[in-house]
Amino acid sequence: MTPWPLKPFIYEINTWVWLDSLSRDYNWPVTLENVPDKILDELAGYGMDAIWLMGVWTRSAAARASALKYAAQYKPALPDLTYDDIIGSAYAIGSYQVDENLGGRRGLAAFRKRLHERGLRLVLDYVPNHVACDHAWVRTHPDYLLLGTPRDMEKQPNNFFSARDATGRTIIVAHGRDPYFPGWVDTAQINVFHPGARQAMLSTLLDIADQCDGVRCDMAMLLVNHIFARTWQNYVSAAPTREFWEEVIPQVKEAFPDFCFIAEVYWDMEARLLQMGFDFTYDKRLYDRIIDGKIKDLRDHLTAVLPFQRQQVRFIENHDEQRAAEALGLQRQRPATALICTLPGATLIHDGQLVGRRVKLPVQIGRQPYEPPNADLKAFHLKVLAETRHPIYQHGEWRLLPVTKAKDNHTHENLIAYGWRHEGDHRLIVINLSDHQSQGHINLAAWPEIAPANWHLNDVLNGGRFLRKGELIENVGLYIDLWPYGVHIFHFEPT
Repeated sequence: MTPWPLKPFIYEINTWVWLDSLSRDYNWPVTLENVPDKILDELAGYGMDAIWLMGVWTRSAAARASALKYAAQYKPALPDLTYDDIIGSAYAIGSYQVDENLGGRRGLAAFRKRLHERGLRLVLDYVPNHVACDHAWVRTHPDYLLLGTPRDMEKQPNNFFSARDATGRTIIVAHGRDPYFPGWVDTAQINVFHPGARQAMLSTLLDIADQCDGVRCDMAMLLVNHIFARTWQNYVSAAPTREFWEEVIPQVKEAFPDFCFIAEVYWDMEARLLQMGFDFTYDKRLYDRIIDGKIKDLRDHLTAVLPFQRQQVRFIENHDEQRAAEALGLQRQRPATALICTLPGATLIHDGQLVGRRVKLPVQIGRQPYEPPNADLKAFHLKVLAETRHPIYQHGEWRLLPVTKAKDNHTHENLIAYGWRHEGDHRLIVINLSDHQSQGHINLAAWPEIAPANWHLNDVLNGGRFLRKGELIENVGLYIDLWPYGVHIFHFEPT
C-alpha cells in the first residue's frame, strides 16, 4: 500500500454485528473470509481510505458472563434480545487473537488482502489500559497488573476483584478505570509502569501491526505518566523516565514505517499525544460543539494552527456516541456531515451513519435491530463524499474565512465559511448550523486572484449556478443567503 493520505476517510464497522447482518441478508454464514465482493465494492465506492474493524479480538468468557447480568440494559437497543445476542464487551479483550467466530487470523488476512486490492487500508483496535478479568496474565503474569489487598476489596468493591494465579495463590486485582469513574467491572488494570508489562504490550502491538495498517488506541491518554500516577497513586512506584507511547511508537514504526497510530483522547490532551508520536487524535471538542450548537465556539475552534488541525479526527458519531440522526436530527446531520468531511484532518464515518440509523448499540451485543434506511440522507452523504475525493482537499491550502454582517441583523454569526485552493482551483464551503435563514458577506481577500475576474459559482451539492463579479466580491465580499441548516460547496469557474 502507498503511505496514508493527508486527509484520510475512515469507516468504522462493528464487526460482529456487521457480519451477523450480512449472514441474515445472504442466508449463509458470512465471516471475514467470505464477505461478498458486492459489499466490499460498495465500501470502496464510498470513497473511503480505510476500514476500521471494531471488535475483532477474542471476547472474554468472563466479560460475557458479566454482560449477561446486565441484559435488561440492552433491551432498549434490541427489544427482542436473546441469550445468544450477548457476546461480551469488545473492550474487555480475552486475547489479541482474531475471534474464530469472525473468521480467525486467516479470515482477517484474506479480508485485508481484498481491501488492499480496492485501495483500502485496515485499522484495528488496541486497548492499552486494561485486559479482561480472565486474561492469561491474571494467571501467568499478575505482576503485569495493578494489584491491591483484601482491604481494597472491602473498601472499593467496584474497583477490585479476587482471582487466583497459576500457583493457586489468591490475588487482588484492580479493574481498569479512568480517574473520574469507578472501574469497568469486566476488566483488569495493566500496570503500565511495569517494564515487563511494557515489553509484552510492545510485542502485542508488533503482532497487531503485522495484521493491519493502523490502530485506534482506546483511551490513549490514560497511559500518560502523570495521569496514570494520579489515577493509581499509592499503588504504583515512581513513573518511568520515558512515556509509554514515546517508547513503543517508534519501535513499531521502525518495523512498519507506514503504520498509523490514532488516539482516542479527551481532556484537551490532543497536542500532548501528537507530541508523543500519534498520527491522529480524536477531535472530541469539535464534536461537542457541533452537538451543543455552539457556533461561535466552533468557529473559534477552527482558528487552531493548521498542522494541528490536519492531525485531528473529525466525527459526528462513533460506537461510543449517540447516533448522529438521534443526537442531531436529520436536518442538522447534513451540515454537520459536510463540515467534518471538508475540514482539514481525518474524517471518521460510522457504519449506519450514511443511512440515518438511530439506535446506539451496546458493545456487548452482537445483533442490531432492523431500521429502514433513509435513501435521501444516503444520497446527500454520497454527494459530499464524492466531492471530497477531489485532490484539492488532499493537497490544497485551507483557510478559515471572515463573515461580516450583510443586513440589519446578526444572522451572519450563524455562518461558518472556509475555503480550499490548489493550482488555480477553488472551493468555498459555507455552512449554516442554525435553524434561522442567515445572511452574510464572505471576505475573500485571502484569495487576491479572485477579484480581477468574473466567476460562475457552481453549487456542488444543490446544483445551482451563480454569476458573481470579481469587482463586487473585492469591494463588499461574496453575499450569501443560506436557508436553515443549509450548506453551499461552491466550485469557482471563471466566466
